[in-house]
Amino acid sequence: MGKPQPILSSLEAKDYKSAVKPIWCPGCGHFGIESALFRALAHLGLPPEQVAVISGIGCSSRLPAYTECYGFHGIHGRALPMATGLKLARPDLTVVVASGDGDAFSIGGNHFIHACRRNVDMTCIVMDNEVYGMTKGQPSPTTPPNWDCKIAPGGTGVSPFSPLMVALASGAGFIARGFSGDRNGIAKMLVEAIRYPGFALLQVLSPCVTFRPEEKDWRLQVHPSELPTTANWAEATRRLAADDGMTTGIFYKAELPLYPATVMEPIDQLNAIETELTL
Repeated sequence: MGKPQPILSSLEAKDYKSAVKPIWCPGCGHFGIESALFRALAHLGLPPEQVAVISGIGCSSRLPAYTECYGFHGIHGRALPMATGLKLARPDLTVVVASGDGDAFSIGGNHFIHACRRNVDMTCIVMDNEVYGMTKGQPSPTTPPNWDCKIAPGGTGVSPFSPLMVALASGAGFIARGFSGDRNGIAKMLVEAIRYPGFALLQVLSPCVTFRPEEKDWRLQVHPSELPTTANWAEATRRLAADDGMTTGIFYKAELPLYPATVMEPIDQLNAIETELTL
């Protein structure tokens, strides 16, 4: 099935916003990501009922409630397998995953690796604030090893997870990073990610102003990549290995085989379902 293309549409970003008001902290970077997603969907002219937003647990994972799209707020770390099942059963839907650094890379880490490997056609947005914000500020997989906090005085001493390197090594074909303060830049990357025929990862650096107030300085540290997007795996590996973690842009975009979707005829009779399950 072809990817959505821009169409003449009267849809605007506000048409994707639900009546539920976000309960993120004032100044949270996630507001910018929400806005960017709505702008991208409006640009693509995708009616809300043709989009499904799937999430796990965390501040980022509240996003489905804030949209007029179909949504599912699942359990911790399981957004990607749920989204995979939905996309294979309903290939006509545009499936977007909203996750965080804890949800995607800790308890959901194994699912993340295999989602990259399978290459099911969906977009995964990871709102990375390098902390467990919803559960009061514990270190996450992407937290620097020397970040001092009550639960880990002096820091964890553990090397942080490298999401883009892991994604590339696991077989993802679209790998990008954005900054929540650049809404237009994120929106443009999301348009490309949603159009991409396969698994698309967009890591968004999203400051947690409550538990990591020093991250407000990220706006001074992020910088766009000076290199064009590459489809060469070895070149992408070299670039990511040398990256400082603050570079934004689309690092890698390659044509890869899609995971085949087999849609069976629906079974809507209880006795037919029971017969199918009989041993």
